[in-house]
Amino acid sequence: MAASDRTMFEIYREADYARLYRVVYFTELDEHNKELEISRAMAGEHIYDGFLTDLHKDEAKQRIAEIVRRLNAGESLTAADIERQLGGILA
Repeated sequence: MAASDRTMFEIYREADYARLYRVVYFTELDEHNKELEISRAMAGEHIYDGFLTDLHKDEAKQRIAEIVRRLNAGESLTAADIERQLGGILA
């Protein structure tokens, strides 16, 4: 699989006082927001990262949005829990 056929992402928790969970899709960043988004992710607490296949990217983004929503609602999810939720759509 070529690098252009997949999307790199990270789920992280913000370092600021709100401590919200977020996701960043690194390979979709452009020059206008690249530095800021990477800096935010690097300053935060790493939760999970991986690659999505472009074939399943839309479904994967929906699942990831639901994972982030659940984390922000206070649910505790491990990396193994997240991987199970994303089963079959990771590159």
